[in-house]
Amino acid sequence: MKQGMANRRDFIVLAAATCASAAAAAQRSPVILVLGDSMSAEYGLPRDSGWVQLLRERLAKEKITAEVVNASVSGDTTPGGRSRLPKLLSEHQPTLVVIELGGNDALRGLPLKNTQENLAWMARQARTAGARVLLVGMQVPPNYGADYTRRFAATFETVATAEKTALVPFLLAGIADRPDAAGFFQADRIHPNAKAQPIMLDNVWKALAPLLR
Repeated sequence: MKQGMANRRDFIVLAAATCASAAAAAQRSPVILVLGDSMSAEYGLPRDSGWVQLLRERLAKEKITAEVVNASVSGDTTPGGRSRLPKLLSEHQPTLVVIELGGNDALRGLPLKNTQENLAWMARQARTAGARVLLVGMQVPPNYGADYTRRFAATFETVATAEKTALVPFLLAGIADRPDAAGFFQADRIHPNAKAQPIMLDNVWKALAPLLR
């Protein structure tokens, strides 16, 4: 009899602890993890002027409570992001993962097949961890050749469709394709300047906002 009562008491304690844990998780603010390269890491920009910081400010303006973790590293590739992602998922337990990688794969001549496989793997890992995924696409200049340019741009759409993720087709839309594009880039003509960052945020926000709701 006493053993039965003890077991029941243990069960009640365990159930209460489980409920408390679930309640704490429900009350926890959403976490947005940005896994990117120099386009998201404020390369060459004044501190706190990049689109990720502007995202934090937009969230506050919209009265959306969410923590933004910027895990972007200048020069990173999809293999690098793939190696870093598991630890980031475990450490931050994000509710939404923004993957902005791939541009440096093209610059280094990495096979498109590998880039696609890495992006798909990261999307699956994030979803398995319980996060929604936003894939941010990039394009390369036409001097890479029409065929490669087309296939590279299509890689992001292919992964987004296969892995059922949200997609920003081109992070630099309205920047790289405008007549006065030179005025929106730094001296290297690769990295957007501070003037371009609000446009980049707008491109991301269109796809990100519905996921937050």
